[in-house]
Amino acid sequence: MNRPLPAVQLRVPTHEDAIAWHRVFDDPEVMEFYGGRPAALSVYEELTARQRRHDAELGFCLWTMLDGSGEVIGFTGAQPWRPDWGPVGAMEIGWRLGRAHWGKGYVTAAARETLERVRVAGVKEVVAMVRPGNERSIAVTRRLGMEPAETYPHPTLDEQALCFRLRLDNEPRADHAPHADHAPRISHAE
Repeated sequence: MNRPLPAVQLRVPTHEDAIAWHRVFDDPEVMEFYGGRPAALSVYEELTARQRRHDAELGFCLWTMLDGSGEVIGFTGAQPWRPDWGPVGAMEIGWRLGRAHWGKGYVTAAARETLERVRVAGVKEVVAMVRPGNERSIAVTRRLGMEPAETYPHPTLDEQALCFRLRLDNEPRADHAPHADHAPRISHAE
């Protein structure tokens, strides 16, 4: 990215942020790679509550992302990978941004801050799971220096989920080499 990144603030999600996330993400384009339709308010209430627990227990979470004026524009952060498929046991970095704020560098700025915060918290490596075709997110993984690592069969969709990895401690991984059946098939997105 050649232009300066915008100012962005990250905060632990409040109960009220569930309402803001519900409003900001109430857009089929935003939700294209997250089920295709807006989620119920209760989903965001549970998600913000879980993030407050993560922050208390781990020192990081999916933070509410605010622009320079203090408007809620999305979230970014890290949390343990929850599903029982994919990179089980990994720490996942993720983001979601309201449509009105796409293309301005907010996710890259916030994700870079996230990487610094989780590094300080002692996390040695992060993954980003991205659906094929999500070119925006794939571009973010590239800007963060993440490498395509492996693919995983998605349990409910007829596609492979793309996994990108980034070491945060600059030590090579002895325990990970892509296997032939997990060779990356990338067309970057998210």
